[in-house]
Amino acid sequence: MYSIPCVIFAGGKSSRMGEDKALLPFGGYDTLCEYQYRRLQKFFSNVYISTKNPDKFSFNAKFIVDSSDVFAPTAGFTAIYEKLDAECFFVLGVDMPFVDESIIASVVEADTKRSDATLALSHNGIESLCGIYHRSLQPYFESMLAKGDHKLRKLLERVRTTLVPFEQEEAFFNLNRPHEYQKAKEVYAIIS
Repeated sequence: MYSIPCVIFAGGKSSRMGEDKALLPFGGYDTLCEYQYRRLQKFFSNVYISTKNPDKFSFNAKFIVDSSDVFAPTAGFTAIYEKLDAECFFVLGVDMPFVDESIIASVVEADTKRSDATLALSHNGIESLCGIYHRSLQPYFESMLAKGDHKLRKLLERVRTTLVPFEQEEAFFNLNRPHEYQKAKEVYAIIS
């Protein structure tokens, strides 16, 4: 079990889904977010959920509330740095239910103290919500949020980012649209 904190990003607008994807049923749980929370608790000793509104969830969890009116990961990261007293933390998007223990282990093992971020690299490119962020990036996120600059990839190109390549295309499947949610449920039914 990893001592590094894990944070599930579940504070987005879900505009492409048309409804809050964190609240969609998945994997035998009432919500995708609870599915992610319960499975990640098997790998990390401390799991948190980054959200704008913890009251929307019907299960007990540790929440990091992003009270900003900005719907972007930069706001979530800023809230995480304020809340957690940790040198680094692992993040995973709520909409990535197939990132498994082997991927998490590879990212954790590749991380070094010299890295500002250690992230998965898939066929999609840099998976900015699947990896480790260090406290060294806190001032960058605070500055980006203040300026309204929310381009994570631009930041990751400027800092010491370690990329861990993966071939497993299906592991980085994102649930952004209704047809992707349906496909993910079908895949889950096959693999479970």
